[in-house]
Amino acid sequence: MKIEYEIRIVREMIRLYCRLKEGNRDTCPGCENLARYAECRLRHCPFSDSKGSCRKCRIHCYRPDMKEKIKTVMRFSGPRMLIYHPIMAIRHLIGK
Repeated sequence: MKIEYEIRIVREMIRLYCRLKEGNRDTCPGCENLARYAECRLRHCPFSDSKGSCRKCRIHCYRPDMKEKIKTVMRFSGPRMLIYHPIMAIRHLIGK
């Protein structure tokens, strides 16, 4: 299922951000809250498995504050995914 895979990627990006940028060994409460929020948004996506990139979506379902947080995480973690999770990153890029 595409949504399940998207959830895995987002969670991994948030974990990477929390560990490398914030210096936490385990995911902090703020990052865990963001991960749960993103998962909820993905599970309730009206486009389901036919969805494209959230960035290009015509329906913006994230609250503005959460949208900024996830953008920050993705800007930081996106390039690093190639180092820490290369197969996942390449599969994600090809899937777009």
